[in-house]
Amino acid sequence: MDRYDLEKRTLYFALKVIEFVETLPHSKAGEIIEFQLVKAGTSIGSNYREANRAESTKDFIHKIGIVEKECSESGYWLELCRAAGFGEPKLRAWLLQEARELLAIFSSTSRTTKRNQVARSPRRRADIAATK
Repeated sequence: MDRYDLEKRTLYFALKVIEFVETLPHSKAGEIIEFQLVKAGTSIGSNYREANRAESTKDFIHKIGIVEKECSESGYWLELCRAAGFGEPKLRAWLLQEARELLAIFSSTSRTTKRNQVARSPRRRADIAATK
């Protein structure tokens, strides 16, 4: 999956989050969860787009870290909805699975980028050369 496909996927996730929160109860708790879930669920895609336009590898790693946190937070609010019996069950289940998959993708991206950054660093190359 290339970055443009993943940008589309995160946009679709955000749209489904917006659709899901419309099924939450109209209560104080429902309103709070709605606000938090929309904030986290929509920021995944926006922060991923920012990461793709990062100015450096360090900037990319930082922004992908934010994406990971937002995926995790989205998962939390969805788990809370499940435990409370809030929202449309099938859509909630899909969103939970998608949040987990996105978190796995972005966590892997972060680990790989960090590992590659270390391997490319001049100090690391010198250490490797010295052991040969």
